[in-house]
Amino acid sequence: MASNLTYNLQGDKLSIKFSGELTLYTITTFQKQLQTISFKEVSLIALDLHELAYLDTAAAIFLIKLEEEYNTKSKKTRILCFNEKVLSTLELVKMQKTITNSEIKINDTKGLFLKSSIIKINKFFYGFLLFMEFFGKVSMTQLDYLKSLNNIRYKEIAFELNESAIKAIGIVALTSFLIGVVIAYQSAYQLKLYGANIFIVDMLGISILRELAPLITAIVIAGRSGSAFTAQIGAMKITQELDAMKTMGFDPFTFLVIPRIIALMIAMPLLIFIADIMGIFGGMIVSHIDLGISYELFLDRFREVVDVRHFFIGIIKGPFFAFLIASIGIYRGLIVKNDTQSIGLNTTKSVVESIFAVIVCDALFSIALTNLGI
Repeated sequence: MASNLTYNLQGDKLSIKFSGELTLYTITTFQKQLQTISFKEVSLIALDLHELAYLDTAAAIFLIKLEEEYNTKSKKTRILCFNEKVLSTLELVKMQKTITNSEIKINDTKGLFLKSSIIKINKFFYGFLLFMEFFGKVSMTQLDYLKSLNNIRYKEIAFELNESAIKAIGIVALTSFLIGVVIAYQSAYQLKLYGANIFIVDMLGISILRELAPLITAIVIAGRSGSAFTAQIGAMKITQELDAMKTMGFDPFTFLVIPRIIALMIAMPLLIFIADIMGIFGGMIVSHIDLGISYELFLDRFREVVDVRHFFIGIIKGPFFAFLIASIGIYRGLIVKNDTQSIGLNTTKSVVESIFAVIVCDALFSIALTNLGI
């Protein structure tokens, strides 16, 4: 059957009439005819399919796209048809197109999620590699730094010791004392139920000396000194003091990084020792008030059951925690960008990452020492 296209323009109304068969092979001819029509004064378009005998899916796609194209040009377009077969073909194509568009949107969402995930993973590993490079450089510089006593900058180390240790004694002592009080108070209730009051000394001694005092001290120092290192180094980078030092031939690692790390590694065992004393003291007070254990009995039991190795294990953790806290804090300061917002962001990250690194390091110590039977 022959196919034909006619159109009739009346005012602002245009009627495009298809007759015969509309198939893949006749679409090109009709497209050329439609291009010759002027739509400037047209506001209403009717696609008349009353005399259409047959419509294949390719032609149905052509009609739907034609309708969408005219609608996007602010032309109100309608398809007029009473043939059930033609209408069912059009509905089938429209339905399939809707499903396909939905799948494309879903795939786009999956693609964006996958892309963003890959970018985040790459960014994480790149940042980790940069930190490991910094970590290696710090280790090598520190070894060179300690080769000769003449290289050691005693004045800078003493200044940082005052800032990191002496000025931190108050907050570390108070925090440890309160932790000892809380642990003893919470344990006392359970121990009284079983008449095992005296065993509070065992629990407090081992837990505070071995785990709690080093961990609490490291967390306090990470929030206090680690963040200060990031802010100080970051501010020096923004004000171009680091560039000025390099221009004058001074190595920032030697003058800024290593003294801070060494000072914190010296300060941490001292602060842990103070935390041990205050934590045990807090527990001893609660034991006396709540459980009726005298100070003399507490100290005698402490000397009998708490081995000195628990004290040394807690002290040995100090330099490792200090090295991690100082390294992360200084590294975050060195990667600060030239804006104040970056200082705040990296200061926050340095505290979070330092605490996380300390907890991971403590877990590794626990696993290693447990397997070694220490």
